[in-house]
Amino acid sequence: MLSINGMEYRQGDQTLFPKIDIEVKAGEIKAIQSTVNIRSVLLQMITGKENVRNGTIQVQHQTLQEDKQKYFSCLGVCWYEEGIYERMQVQEYLKFIGSLYQRKVSVKEVLLQIQLEEKARWKMHQLNRSEKRRVQFGRILMQEAEVVIFEEPEVNMDLETKRVLHQFVEFLQNHQKAVLILTTSTESAITIADTVYRLDEQGIKQMEVEAEENERLTSLETDTEETVEEGVQVKQAFQINKISAKVEDKIILFDPQEIDYIESQDGQSYLYTRGEGFPTGLTLKELEQRLSHQGFFRCHRSYIVNLQKIREVITWTRNSYSLSLVDKKSSEVPLSKSKLIELKELLGVE
Repeated sequence: MLSINGMEYRQGDQTLFPKIDIEVKAGEIKAIQSTVNIRSVLLQMITGKENVRNGTIQVQHQTLQEDKQKYFSCLGVCWYEEGIYERMQVQEYLKFIGSLYQRKVSVKEVLLQIQLEEKARWKMHQLNRSEKRRVQFGRILMQEAEVVIFEEPEVNMDLETKRVLHQFVEFLQNHQKAVLILTTSTESAITIADTVYRLDEQGIKQMEVEAEENERLTSLETDTEETVEEGVQVKQAFQINKISAKVEDKIILFDPQEIDYIESQDGQSYLYTRGEGFPTGLTLKELEQRLSHQGFFRCHRSYIVNLQKIREVITWTRNSYSLSLVDKKSSEVPLSKSKLIELKELLGVE
């Protein structure tokens, strides 16, 4: 359905992302989490606004250069920001899209699907931002696109429209459409998609996400393996160097070095990575035990920090300190006075 092969992008001497390969088949929902810049470039390349210098992009086995009309007739994009015909009624606009793509889709059924039937005669400028996003969903349905791309689908969207969005994506999957989510939000990617990738200057990497019901252990740090030696059954312990966090009904597994710091709030621990926090079922004490040998430090009764992420130690007063981190938000976490000497020893400073 959608195939990206050997595509890369460079800005001068800088590599925005190296060669990537990803395929989204019929009935699949995949997401790529990245920076705003990467997301924007990817979308521009897919829609032909940016030249593909290396590699190929195919929609329904056709590149843009081979058959422009077929390429775009099969591709639907729900943009984060999209200009619409403000003076047209909602039903007029949807009917216009249907005639544009020569489709015979029922406008009434589409309005029911996007839950705007009561505002069918409203003009576009009368809708709020979230309702205008729903009209985009309707446009995809009227177009009958085989490949659907969402740009930041949940940003600035009210709860009702988020519910409509999730129903819409499920509808697309049930009708064997290929769906790709492009977002900067890890949580959004995990919540909507079945398969999630992270794309940066190092390349593309699939994130380990599984449904909650498939989680076998609350602890993902150790497990056992049974072997037989000379007729005797032996249980061997081995390490799984992953830390689990929960997003709705899914479990995400983080490599420890992906974590910037950990915070405990009202008895709940949160893993922070790339500016986002994810709740984990492990206590701060358990996390300290599991991560201390991997370069993490309990800097405060409510915080654990990745030592590799520390930029500087800030002294506010004789008894007040904090750590400035090298992360997406340049975070600061508190440092207890009692932990200062221990930290200096770990860092090899006096």
